[in-house]
Amino acid sequence: MAAAKTRTSTFSRNLSTAPPSHGPGLKCGPNGTVFLSSGIPDLDKILGGGFPLGSLVMVMEDAEAPHHMLLLRNFMAQGLVLGQHLLYSSPARDPRGFLGTLPSPAASKDDKSRERDPDQEKGLRIAWQYKKYFGENQLDGQRDGKHEYSNEFDLRKPLERHFINGPRIDCVSIQDSDLSTLRDRCATFLSQFPRNDGSISCAGRIAIQSFCAPQCAYSNMEWDMLSFIRSLKSMVRSSNSVAIVTFPPSLLSPSFCKRWQHMADTLLSVKAIQDEDKELAQLLTGYQDMVGFLNVHKVARINTQVY
Repeated sequence: MAAAKTRTSTFSRNLSTAPPSHGPGLKCGPNGTVFLSSGIPDLDKILGGGFPLGSLVMVMEDAEAPHHMLLLRNFMAQGLVLGQHLLYSSPARDPRGFLGTLPSPAASKDDKSRERDPDQEKGLRIAWQYKKYFGENQLDGQRDGKHEYSNEFDLRKPLERHFINGPRIDCVSIQDSDLSTLRDRCATFLSQFPRNDGSISCAGRIAIQSFCAPQCAYSNMEWDMLSFIRSLKSMVRSSNSVAIVTFPPSLLSPSFCKRWQHMADTLLSVKAIQDEDKELAQLLTGYQDMVGFLNVHKVARINTQVY
């Protein structure tokens, strides 16, 4: 008697193949999406894991406070700590000087507990016995495993110099450069991270600050700036990278501001909290420690059937 053949269909999911391996700082999500951390763990949770690779993130700045710089600092510092490549562009004449303001990863509770008194450690007989079986290095690796994707950052401590010195960082000043030059620099940078179906060894990050600032020579060329954003989105979509562009919406006409927002995969905005707002003080716990709001207007829908 012939053996019965198992029936298969095109709707069957192949579970035998192992998921592709990815480099540090990347996390697998649903439907084959790979996430890259924003540098703010709480924001990653709100966004469902972080920024998807191949997405364009746009941040609307607040005209009264530079809170968008906090987002950029954490985003850039997170990539450098994980060994990822970075392209940073700003209206400043020397953008590399901004790298000196990037924050350093904050010490975790586990790191602090490791610095306890040696006499106190001798009293922990159970933990000491486990070291004989697992080894000190293996235990430390398990403690640090959760920091391979996202870190907490201490804004009071600057990032160590060896992170910001090296060939992995490219800085571009858009004060005197035209859009074609910036487009070419972005294309060259993104060509290092072509998208494929295999494993991802490394990812890239692009951070463009105050794209339509008055210091830029093209600040009054709204159609050209829109064309650049459309081109950047197309290039990022076909690469293993994420681009963040911050812009002051007050400098754009209402129609172009809506167009820019529509181009974003993930749309955020920051807004400063007014001093002595009694209504907010009654609604929010810890109001005195807050400096602003971060609003999430749109979340990326890459690799989904929803548009």
